[in-house]
Amino acid sequence: MTLKTMIADDEPLARERLKMLVSTDPDIDIVAECRNGSEVVKSLKAAKTDLLFLDIQMPGKNGFEVIEEIGPVNMPITVFVTAHNEHAVNAFEVHALDYLVKPIERKRLEQTLTRVKERVQLQEAFAAREQISSAVEALRQVASRPEQPQRFLARNGNTASVVSVSDIEWIEAADYYVCLHAGGKRHLLRESIRALETKLDPNRFIRLHRSAIVNLDHVREIHRDGQAEGWVVLSTGVRVRLNRSGWRKLIGVTGASKHPVF
Repeated sequence: MTLKTMIADDEPLARERLKMLVSTDPDIDIVAECRNGSEVVKSLKAAKTDLLFLDIQMPGKNGFEVIEEIGPVNMPITVFVTAHNEHAVNAFEVHALDYLVKPIERKRLEQTLTRVKERVQLQEAFAAREQISSAVEALRQVASRPEQPQRFLARNGNTASVVSVSDIEWIEAADYYVCLHAGGKRHLLRESIRALETKLDPNRFIRLHRSAIVNLDHVREIHRDGQAEGWVVLSTGVRVRLNRSGWRKLIGVTGASKHPVF
């Protein structure tokens, strides 16, 4: 792993010592050095940082004020650096991973870096698990959807006609059957309009009222007569009645204005 690391300390010698100590670790890549809290905030907002060594007492903004401005959930893994042990309790209250007391000892720093890497591995494992869970849920949703047919087989005595779904202009209820209007022809299908509606793509086929479903690809005009009724004109010139529920469905799918001008 490579950890993009920022060192923030107002003392040049302290920054140099910490940089020298961490430079022996091949997983550490120092991407920024900051002298005060304002520089830390600016750098954190400008580029992704995995690990931050943050001095508590700095001019402008101290370490706690930096976290307050960035927000704890937006902070990288943070290790506080302080010259005073009494700051340790406050450091852990703002969810710092660890704290180092100046002058920093190599062995103590190595222990901290071990903890940092363990935290990164846990975060990566959690993120991977979340991605897998999301993928499984997406697959489950896809699998639970009924497969949408691409064509229907309409029988008429000893003859069967294959009707492509994309060719259907509109569908009309006819007792226990539906009539598929496609290419100037009518095809009877022994199925209720309610059952057929559940098999069709809801973003493409809209039920305008209890007895009719239209294919949006064939809708050319939409007319409304008052608040409850209206009609659509298809590419064939056929007019299909529209009720209030059908109008709402058209609004939702097409994004048309709720107050169109006809």
